[in-house]
Amino acid sequence: MRVHVVSDVHGNSRDLARAGDGADALVCLGDLILFLDYRDHSRGIFPELFGRENATRIVELRTARRFAEARELSRRLWAGVDRQAATEEAVRKQYAELFAAFPTPTYATYGNVDMPPLWPEYAGPGTTVLDGRTAEIGGWRFGFVGGGLTTAMRTPFEIDDETYAGKIAALGERGDVDVLCSHIPPEVPELCYDTVARRFERGSSALLEAVHALRPRYHLFGHVHQPLVRRMRIGATECVNVGHFNATGTPWVLEW
Repeated sequence: MRVHVVSDVHGNSRDLARAGDGADALVCLGDLILFLDYRDHSRGIFPELFGRENATRIVELRTARRFAEARELSRRLWAGVDRQAATEEAVRKQYAELFAAFPTPTYATYGNVDMPPLWPEYAGPGTTVLDGRTAEIGGWRFGFVGGGLTTAMRTPFEIDDETYAGKIAALGERGDVDVLCSHIPPEVPELCYDTVARRFERGSSALLEAVHALRPRYHLFGHVHQPLVRRMRIGATECVNVGHFNATGTPWVLEW
């Protein structure tokens, strides 16, 4: 059995269309939308609306953790613009391209920048969307937990710790999950630190507890684009950041 896994697609529909080549199934761990590319400030919804110069300034402020100033700049730029309508129009355009690129079968969960209410309109019959649920793929049980935890960034699909832990608990008990799939990593410093953004992203302590309690063969995740450590064994579980697909265009391969 061969499964290809991607995360942090961020608008890369071209490579996504080939991500399932040679695989029995594709697993997507979220963040389909490209709101702002931290490497190329000309790409994404934000620069399309407000220009590259403003996008660069936002990136500089966020990287410096000057979140209050970033929010104030954003507030001024959005003044007089119907934010919800403009954002949804741009997101719908990206979702139409991205979901059309998914091969059959695809198993997907949400990232922190995704907009889950829109997914049912675009997910075709070959795409199974899971969050707090499991699916059997090739005789192995995959458990999916979507979204991210609350941060100063205030991305669209951030969840409080209790709700997030509840989704993990819904996956079952020890032995029920062979592969634990989430967008964000477990709360381990080496897995949470982004070496380019120079900050710790939020990991989940509940995911770390689940790794110890459920003892899956693998825990797969993304979210941290340039992690200090991409792979780490925790007890019986191999924890793997499957990579920043927007930049690499290459899926991570799981075979058994």
